[in-house]
Amino acid sequence: MANAAVSAEVKSDGISRREFLYYIWGASMALYAAQFSGLLVWFLLPKFREGEFGGRFTVAIDELPPVNAAPVNMPSGRFWLVNLDTTQSNNLMEKAEDETEEIVGVAAIYKVCTHLGCIYTWTPANDRFECPCHGSKYRLDGRRIESPAPRSLDRFYMEFLDADKNPIPGTQSELVDDFYAPVALPSNAAFISIDTGIRKMGLSHTLLCSFTNACP
Repeated sequence: MANAAVSAEVKSDGISRREFLYYIWGASMALYAAQFSGLLVWFLLPKFREGEFGGRFTVAIDELPPVNAAPVNMPSGRFWLVNLDTTQSNNLMEKAEDETEEIVGVAAIYKVCTHLGCIYTWTPANDRFECPCHGSKYRLDGRRIESPAPRSLDRFYMEFLDADKNPIPGTQSELVDDFYAPVALPSNAAFISIDTGIRKMGLSHTLLCSFTNACP
């Protein structure tokens, strides 16, 4: 009888029923844990709708400012739209001595000062961005003019869309020195898509005031 009981407990491959049930139970628990973890990650990850900060904003091309004109404020997206072209320099946008390449294209600039996070504004009387908290100043493209800002303004990822709101190839933000360069405006663009969930920190450029010996 004892031998019969032992043989009943042992499968032909040497695994007992008890061990087999343990394996099934372990696999079930692992599957449950994986599913639970996936649901937890899905729940915790931020989910943003289009038109909500942290998500995408689609802006009609006719809302874009003229070349080297005052920026357009997009309050819900917390960014400024600028249209730059140093080949048509004016008092708002002119190349500095250390800038060898022309600055041409559209950029979406984050509205938070890089010093301590205050909301800066565009000051038409001085043709520049100015922070009311500690006096940091920035050029139209976001390059810092005066400290205490430690770096130039941050930029968001963007791309141009056609009339059907399909991405236009070759019009996506590209990184230059790990910073989003302005994107040239294509002739067939109908919309601009700005992703406020993808941001690059501004560079630590030389202060523009240093070129004119005007730093405070």
